[in-house]
Parts: sequence; C-alpha cells; structure tokens
Amino acid sequence: MSISSKVQQGMVQGSWIRKMFEEGAALKRQFGEQNVFDLSIGNPIMEPPPRFREELRKLAEHPLPGMHRYMENAGYVETRAAVATQLSLESGLKFTANEIVMTCGAAGALNVVLKTILNPGDEVIIFAPYFPEYINYIENHAGTVRILPTNEQFAPRLGVLEEAINARTKAVLINSPNNPSGVVYSDDLLRSLGKLLEKKCAELGTAIFLINDEPYRKIVYDGRQCPLIWSHYQWSMVVTSHSKDLALPGERIGYLAVHPECPQRSDLISGCIYCNRILGYVNAPALMQHIVRHLQAVTVPVSEYQRKRDFLYTHLTGMGYSMRKPEGTFYMFPASPVADDIAFIRELQQWRVLAVPGSGFGSPGYFRISYCVDDRTLEGSLAGFRKVAEKLKSG
Repeated sequence: MSISSKVQQGMVQGSWIRKMFEEGAALKRQFGEQNVFDLSIGNPIMEPPPRFREELRKLAEHPLPGMHRYMENAGYVETRAAVATQLSLESGLKFTANEIVMTCGAAGALNVVLKTILNPGDEVIIFAPYFPEYINYIENHAGTVRILPTNEQFAPRLGVLEEAINARTKAVLINSPNNPSGVVYSDDLLRSLGKLLEKKCAELGTAIFLINDEPYRKIVYDGRQCPLIWSHYQWSMVVTSHSKDLALPGERIGYLAVHPECPQRSDLISGCIYCNRILGYVNAPALMQHIVRHLQAVTVPVSEYQRKRDFLYTHLTGMGYSMRKPEGTFYMFPASPVADDIAFIRELQQWRVLAVPGSGFGSPGYFRISYCVDDRTLEGSLAGFRKVAEKLKSG
C-alpha cells in the first residue's frame, strides 16, 4: 500500500461528522435537497455581517500597495495590535501585538501550539464530549491523548483531573463554549481549574499549559458573558477563529494568544511563529487579515441562533427528548432515546434527518444536532424526530 498504515487506519475510522455529511449528500442526490434535513455539520447558514462586505469592498476599490504579499510569519502587526486591543478591553490585561499570532483558523492555531510545546510522549488531557479532531491534532505532533469524563452537566470533574495529571502532562485542552454540548464553563469552574493546575505545577516542578479552544466565545445566549481563562491562570493560551462569530469558515482566519504574564511568553510566541512557518501555513491569509482587523468587536446576530435554539429545544423536549439547554454555540447534545446512539441515528436517516452520534465525540448514548441551518431544515426535521420517538416508545 502506498500510504502509511496510520493514515489507512484514520481513513477507515474517519470522522462521524464528515461521514454523516457525505451520507447526507448522497441522500440529497437521491431524494432532492429540499427533502433531506441535514443537521450534521456546523457550517453556518448566516452570511457575514454587513461590515465585512464594507471592508471587502474598500479593499477591492482601493487596494493597498503590496496587500497580497508575504508578511511576518506572525501576521500583520496592525492586525495583531487590533486583536490585542480587543483582548485587553475584554480581559483587563495588557495584551500587545507581541502576544498574538494570526493563523489559518483555530485548527491551524491549535496545531501550531501543540507542535510548539509537545515532546514525544507528552500527554494532553481532553474531556469527553470533545471535538473529534483533537485526537488527530495531538497525535500529529507525537503527543499522547488522555481522555477524561465529565459530569452529568458536561463539566470537567476536577477530582478526576487531579488524579490524572502526572509528570508527562503537558497541557489541558478545554473547549468553552463547548462543541458538541453547548455548555459554557462557569467562572467558578475556571477559577478552580486554574488553582488546581497551579497546585499540580508546584507539586511536579513543571509547567502545565491550559489551552482554551474558543471559536464560539461570542455565540452565547440569554444575556450571558463567556468567562475568560486569563484571570485564573498565567500558563494559558487561547486558540480561536472567525469562522463562527463572523460566519467565515471557508476563509480560514483565526489567531492564537498567549497570556501576557506567562513566565515564558517570549519563547512561546517565538516557537509558535516558527511552527506556523514549518507546518506549511507560512502566514494567515493576507486579505482576511486586512479585513478582520476592523471587525474585532463585530459578530453575527446571535439572537438569530438563540431563536433557532429555542425553537428546536421546545419542540424536541415536547416530544420527550432529554437534554441540557445549550448556553452557547449552535449545537445541542440530547440523550439518545436508546442506548445505541448509532442505531438511533440510523433510524433518523430513514426519515431523511441527519445528526451525528455521540460516539463520534467520545460520549456514546447522545447525539449532536447542528442548528446553524435555515428554518426550512429545522421545521422539516421535526416530523422525523417525532416519528422515531413514537416508534421507540411503542417498541
């Protein structure tokens, strides 16, 4: 075989998210797109905010000299400074351009961070349910994945975490607001997490990084503010993107930020800039950097996602589905009505409704719904959810 055994294995196992997306495409070809209700993938239906188009038009009509050339591998200093200014306003800390690296989305940022900090065999702790690509990203850089359970509310169990941390632990990777559960970690939880990591660092005589993957930070509901990790732990980093808050997933624009008071901030940033280059990203897309520097305080209308959440939550709970009401993101993670979540997903497919089994996120017995879709798709899916619920009850 011409490809590596590891890649072969990965291709066979695949991603349940992509698998359902591909099966949905086949169903659409068979039955017509209007007759398939695809809730499988977080591909926002919203268009970018008007300010995005304004900035894009400005650049098209009045191009900047050299605007498509290479820049510093960290990104344009003006864009990094704009990000730093916004982070300073939100956190109360003094960020500068020197703590920011512009990246090819949050996925690029996380790979850059992991490449920078991991030695072969170092452990990265993640919590189920988790975004499935985390495992690939960690293994990309010779790290070892340690998966820990969460409680009934999908929050990390700190007692379990304390027992799991050891001399090989290099980082704890969290995702709040969380994909797939929609949970937003509380400030109290982040404070306790920070104190626990400080304690373990002192005991082990090492540095343990706290990394938050937070592309959904601005998509929170019911008047909430998303708590930040910065005030609770200095050995912290954030990776994020504008895929969700500006509805730009195809543009691959994001950044990583290092705590301005991190003891090894300069070395970390230098390492990340180097890894941004050697991983082949080279630099984040120039055109998008020019645009998003003006959009750091802008987001899509979150009220629209909240309306969709409320619509689906009300109808599904009315049918008997059980779930924690999402506090953010555009996902919900109900319990499967039967223990076999994959069998449940296959039942839904009989009614041309596509969702993703919780097994794909390390949490069997649940399923993920993405509601960043048009209203027709949400409304059309209800009949399938109802039919399957009724069938399982009668069975």
